[in-house]
Formats: sequence, structure tokens, C-alpha cells
Amino acid sequence: MKIRPGIELANLTDVGCERAENEDSFCYAEPESDEELLKRGRLVVIADGMGGQEGGQIASGIAVDTVREIFLNGPAGDPASALEAAYLSAHLAIQNHAREHPELAGMGTTCTSAILRDGHITYGHVGDSRLYLLRGGAIGRLTRDQSYVQHMVEIGVISPEEAATHPSRNILTSALGAAANVEADFAEAPIRLESADVLLFCTDGLHGQVSDDEMLAAASENPPREACVKLVELAKSRGGPDNITIQIVRIEGTPEASQEDAASAAS
Repeated sequence: MKIRPGIELANLTDVGCERAENEDSFCYAEPESDEELLKRGRLVVIADGMGGQEGGQIASGIAVDTVREIFLNGPAGDPASALEAAYLSAHLAIQNHAREHPELAGMGTTCTSAILRDGHITYGHVGDSRLYLLRGGAIGRLTRDQSYVQHMVEIGVISPEEAATHPSRNILTSALGAAANVEADFAEAPIRLESADVLLFCTDGLHGQVSDDEMLAAASENPPREACVKLVELAKSRGGPDNITIQIVRIEGTPEASQEDAASAAS
């Protein structure tokens, strides 16, 4: 698809070294019209399905498709409201599909997504896929893992270093479709972006094998496409036990003008 000026985008997904199927899904979306681009912005989504190969693929696909549909065709306005509505709709859609197909009972998915509009980012998050912001030679994680080991870290039972190799690190405390209710996290307020900022979205197939500092180095020293390839190859060189999905967005130009520039360049 055509990507208007203002960002440089790359994405890559890989089945990894041990799985037979890829249960991850992802998308990038922006409206077709320049007017709608100014109203809605740009959308980036990743999702990591669970519940068996078929169930995981279906759940992550439903989540990504639902978030994209509501972003593109729902009421235009507040990005946070759009993401909240999209996550609820995705949660219910996955549950409805599981009811119609009892063999898929228990399927669910992580979902980490963001809307870039007016030089700001607003994100939504469920599960343990992650969104990082790279700025000024440093990397910071915007999302909090909704997982059993993250909870243990927060209450002081284990250290972050112990969490990285804990045998229960893949147990989630929330996922779309997997329980009666979903506890999603959303940005408290839009975060202002700066020129040359890098946003890195990834599933646990990457961050479970690659350190934050290694992500920072790869994404800082290489264009987004090459960084995606290097990071996926690094995860696979360490066993690649899970599916690996990554999206990298580099902010170009002055953020406050980027969408107006994008619209004028496309007209």
C-alpha cells in the first residue's frame, strides 16, 4: 500500500525455528483520502495469538482486522476512544467466533496498537507484545506486560533479570477474547513525537530473545527494513522458539507538520 510522507515504515514476521505455523498478525493502515488522513492519522498494530495453531491465527487475525476496520470506518475523532472501541469490539468478536466454533474455545490474542496523529502517538495494549520509543540514543518501553511474571516483579517477588528466564514468563493475565472481561491499557494522554523518533512494536518472539539494548542498537544504526531483518535473524540465532513479528516506524520531518505535508504531497 502507498505510505504518505512523514514516516519510514518496515515490518517483518517469521514463523521462528520451532513452530509449524505463524500465529502472529500485524498491519499498517492509513485512510485513502487526504482529508481522512488528517482526521484519523495512521494505525500500527501487532497481535500474537494463542489457543492452538488454528485458534491463535484466527484470534490474532480477528483482532487486527477489527482494529483496522474501526480505525478506518468508525467515528473520526479522539484516537483513544477509537482504540477503546476497537479493543472491545475485537474482544467480543473473538468470543463470538469461539462460541460458534467450540473446538476453538480458549483462543485469544495479545494486541498492541497505536494511532499517530497531529505529531502525537496514542496507544492501546493487551498482553505481552510491546511498544518501545527510541529517542536520543535511549530506549524506553511504553507498554507494561500483562503477565504473571511482570506482576511478581512489581510486588518484589522476583527481579527483572529473573523474570527474563522465569518458566512462567509466557502466562498472560489479560488477552483479547480469553476471559469474560478484558483489562486493556491505554495511554493516559497522547505522547508528543519528535523528528527522528523510532517506534518499535514486537511480539515476545523477539523481546524474549533480544535485549532492549540490542533493539536500540539495531534500530539506531540501520534503516527500519535492515533493522527488522537483523533483529529477526538475531532472535532465530538464539533458538527462535516462538513466532517473531516486528514493526518499526521512524518519524521524519517536523512532527507538527508531518501530516499536513503528507496530505499536500499526496494531492
